[in-house]
Amino acid sequence: MGEYIIKLPDVGEGVAEAELVEWHVKIGDIVREDTVLAAVMTDKATVEIPSPVDGEILWLGAEIGDTVAIGSPIVRLKVAGEGNSKPQGSAKAEAVVSEPAPTPRPQTAEPPAKTPPKAGVPDVKPAPAVSKTSTQTSVSGAPRPEGEKPLASPAVRLRAKEAGIDLRQVAGSGPAGRIGHEDIETFLARGPQVAKASGLARNDAVQDIKVVGLRRKIAEKMTLSKSRIPHITYVEEIDVTALEELRAALNKEKRAAKGGAERPKLTLLPFLMRAMVKAISDQPQLNSLFDDEAGIIHQHGGIHIGIAAQTPSGLVVPVVKHAEARDIWDCGAEVIRLAEAAKSGTATRDELSGSTITITSLGAMGGIATTPVINHPEVAIIGVNKMMVRPLWDGTQFIPRKMMNLSSSFDHRVIDGWDAAVFIQRIKALLETPALIFVD
Repeated sequence: MGEYIIKLPDVGEGVAEAELVEWHVKIGDIVREDTVLAAVMTDKATVEIPSPVDGEILWLGAEIGDTVAIGSPIVRLKVAGEGNSKPQGSAKAEAVVSEPAPTPRPQTAEPPAKTPPKAGVPDVKPAPAVSKTSTQTSVSGAPRPEGEKPLASPAVRLRAKEAGIDLRQVAGSGPAGRIGHEDIETFLARGPQVAKASGLARNDAVQDIKVVGLRRKIAEKMTLSKSRIPHITYVEEIDVTALEELRAALNKEKRAAKGGAERPKLTLLPFLMRAMVKAISDQPQLNSLFDDEAGIIHQHGGIHIGIAAQTPSGLVVPVVKHAEARDIWDCGAEVIRLAEAAKSGTATRDELSGSTITITSLGAMGGIATTPVINHPEVAIIGVNKMMVRPLWDGTQFIPRKMMNLSSSFDHRVIDGWDAAVFIQRIKALLETPALIFVD
């Protein structure tokens, strides 16, 4: 038998290190060739690390959340043959040290084995008459006033501590309300009824959750954006009644797109994307990346629109590249494709990077107004709020209209408030008269 050391391979993208976000194995596991051992994250791309050989896990070289340099040992296996490393006498010891501590298991309401009273500390047996009374008291709520110290032997206190019981909530059946082992058993057996009868119960639990993986990347990105970019947020309401009528009419048509495929069902996003393309043609400075360290604004010709998407792993921003070269159906199809890839975790790094301006939307949960955080180093983000029917005065009467707010943020170092307002008003005009979106 020999030992085989697996090092963190070069995961590409020119990175020198990666964050360990998941172990798929533990010490003692038997793995086969190509078994996935771990997952590491670089930027927003997650890469799985497979085993190149069969063997038994002896040692794991990092904990979840650790940053590991490319080429660093991460796993040691016991393999048939010589392996690629000389056996180390300390391998098992290292395995013990490196093995992560087991997750604390929640305490259960099942009573532990009965603990006999300590020598010299007599356990007072309850009198039958008092026992009946105290049992009735335990159902009615807290058995003693706040601050009153319960009476119990050291053995009973130890048992209560091991079972996670607050003795102040246990009715004692002994003299002067002294709590015995039988009272602990009664409390455990009737615990749910006590909690229900007393209404509210304290919960002093504290759970420590390490911020790792995509959540840590999001936190770092948001911190960078808010610490460096002075935001200005502009909110405007849009009458999307005509747009919704046009969208419904287009979706009823089942005409085939180029190549014979059926055209995708249109949401509001493709219309907004095309409106943004037209507005950016008048104000190209909105489609920029600001290198604040170098003091340079990179104004892009290609309009690459990021679509903030919520996934089971967290927030990601897939990018529709060159929206200026796509018609409304092509925009819709690309949004659907990227959204599915993001949710399934199959989106590539290229599909999750390179945006020059971003759209963020919470759909039906979008609220009346939001304050979107700019996707650094971009200079603008367009926030879509929920659509609702509201009365609108037309000069003679109130009429029901479908209304929606746009809440948009801008980098005030680059975009003045006036320019931000002009940009949003141009988008408003296009969305309220959607036929203009199709006019070149």
